[in-house]
Amino acid sequence: MAESSPQIPTGVPTAARVYDVMLGGKDNYAVDRTVAEASLAIMPELRDIALHNRAILHRVVRYLAAEEGITQFLDLGSGLPTVRNTHEVAQEVNPQAHVVYVDIDPIVLAHGRAILADNANTTVVTADIRRPAELLGRPEVRALIDFEQPVCVMLVGILHHLGDEENPGQIVQVLRDAMPSGSFFFITNFTRLGDAPESVALEKQLLEQLGTGRVRTPAELATFFDGFEILPPGLVPLPLWRPDEPVLDASTVDVRFMTGGVGRKP
Repeated sequence: MAESSPQIPTGVPTAARVYDVMLGGKDNYAVDRTVAEASLAIMPELRDIALHNRAILHRVVRYLAAEEGITQFLDLGSGLPTVRNTHEVAQEVNPQAHVVYVDIDPIVLAHGRAILADNANTTVVTADIRRPAELLGRPEVRALIDFEQPVCVMLVGILHHLGDEENPGQIVQVLRDAMPSGSFFFITNFTRLGDAPESVALEKQLLEQLGTGRVRTPAELATFFDGFEILPPGLVPLPLWRPDEPVLDASTVDVRFMTGGVGRKP
């Protein structure tokens, strides 16, 4: 269990710590576990969905580092360090790859500093993605990310925590505009399964417990990639994006409830 700190508010749930609960981590508080348990009561498959989200992160980062030669990764809304983080996957391919993690939760910074103390090519920044221009201008970001060179900007499981009133489209546009040609955008998002009761109930749960949330359709997700070439196989359920092993049943809720994809800036 995470230890409390005067700088870390423990009475308010955060997306990073709720996700940590789903992944079986221990860096969370009672309030985070309450939200996770309430969400699991609505959709027990959420634990598997969290694992699928982590698995596609590994596949995408590995592909971009190994096949596309990407050496810079900006992981926004990165969450708490867990098994095989972005920097571990990227630096396994290229030890000189630069990775910047950004999260609004200060506990991410505290844990990240401890883990990355001896890694000069990786850092953690506490910032709010709802202020993207400010985030992109941070000295800690600029120290490792050269926006004159191709970069992968990652919004993995974070945009569904932003409601429409927070203008995620504008946030994404600022990020897209900052990326040079040859860069990649990597996004995953909760997917509305038509009028399925699970989608409606989970969206209500996000709004009530975390204060904000928006489950989006694949068509809505596609608008975040405007002007980018979406790589094959397109925007698909997470396990179907270039799987390491065949997916035996693509009809289950855990497979279908999150959609993701990768786009290349021309």
